[in-house]
Amino acid sequence: MLRYIAKRIGIAVVLVWLVSTLVFLVLHLVPGDPATMLLSSGDSAPDPSAVAELRRQMGLDQPIMTQYGAYLLGVVQGDFGASLRDGTPIAPELLLRLPRTLELILAATFIASLLGIPLGTLAAMRDGGLADRVVSIGASLSLSTPVFVVGTAAILIFAQKLGWISAGGYVPLAEDPLRHVALLLLPAGTIALSLWAVIVRMTRASVLEVLERDYVRTARAKGVPRMQILSRHVVRNAMVPVVTVIGLQMGNLLGSTVLIEYVFNWPGLSGYLVRAVEARDYPEVVGIVLLISIIFVLLNLLVDIAYAVLDPRVKLTR
Repeated sequence: MLRYIAKRIGIAVVLVWLVSTLVFLVLHLVPGDPATMLLSSGDSAPDPSAVAELRRQMGLDQPIMTQYGAYLLGVVQGDFGASLRDGTPIAPELLLRLPRTLELILAATFIASLLGIPLGTLAAMRDGGLADRVVSIGASLSLSTPVFVVGTAAILIFAQKLGWISAGGYVPLAEDPLRHVALLLLPAGTIALSLWAVIVRMTRASVLEVLERDYVRTARAKGVPRMQILSRHVVRNAMVPVVTVIGLQMGNLLGSTVLIEYVFNWPGLSGYLVRAVEARDYPEVVGIVLLISIIFVLLNLLVDIAYAVLDPRVKLTR
């Protein structure tokens, strides 16, 4: 087990290094000079001597390998550079917004898992029955409905018409816990609506597969109670692929939160990314993309570790 985890950590470190290198190359292949862009004002060209001085201050006059070394050192130290718009460091803004996006993703994953795993198990245990058909239809509807349509409809129904929950915005947890949770429910629930459908389908398929295994049939033949079979033999083994899917979907949610954070005015990484793209502030864009990539790699690492914990055979086969 420890060798397996150590191996996966090593692979994760290599992937983060590859992503960092790719981001660095993209940064230097993008047309235009950062110093020129920063000093440009309207249609007038900046003073060449001022551009040269700024390039020196930014380290852009150094050889490419020297810049690469400084870039990697900055990434290791958590320094993602400075914004072209106002020159402020990017890292503090990322650290401020990252927990908000992660909170949104974790809340959505919790809601989706809370619904998807029990309903998927129920559908499998009632294969072909009314419960199975209802759950399958609900999952299909959830998957076929665009997330921005769900978000807009949620605001119109629950916020504007019924007045149960605020339409959007953000209040820090320490300032007002109840309002914070209330503002979190709609965006997290909107994301969870599509995620639960993926979880419920995977859970159903996994449980059905485990129910056909020999040891489950043997337990049935011995007269072991149904709930005991479900709790001791089925659920644990069926959760291995489900956990994998949940972990991968959490990584995908990092990209899908763009629309949700915009619709619900949630001040996370996605809104920051949209504004950075609109302003063509590519150091901010690169910093956000790099951070999201690192988180995605770490999530995959956690999925691999969870996979090994749930299925001890992994250490013998991988």
